[in-house]
Amino acid sequence: MKTYTTRLLEKCIAEQLPGWSVVDNAIVRTYQTAGWPGTLMVVNAIAYLSEAAWHHPDLAVGYKTVTVSLTTHSDNGVTDRDIELAKIIEQTVAWRSELPLNGSSSQLT
Repeated sequence: MKTYTTRLLEKCIAEQLPGWSVVDNAIVRTYQTAGWPGTLMVVNAIAYLSEAAWHHPDLAVGYKTVTVSLTTHSDNGVTDRDIELAKIIEQTVAWRSELPLNGSSSQLT
């Protein structure tokens, strides 16, 4: 699989993945959480998505942070697989409902 050059990768990140950066031949993003329960939910969501994609990021887990590092180890760099998984992770982890979700169907009308 073709790997991204640093220049192309930085352009791609700027256009498609704000909040992510290029670090040591990988794309990296740190998510802040409210505390340990939120951290565990983020880790579990990323683990589920990664396993479904058969692609496995490096995760650094702290009390209120989760850092994701994506690279395709077998290709020694960032590939389209990393970019696509980063997009899916971003959509899932950064998603916030505009409505409070308390089970009331009247909120949807």
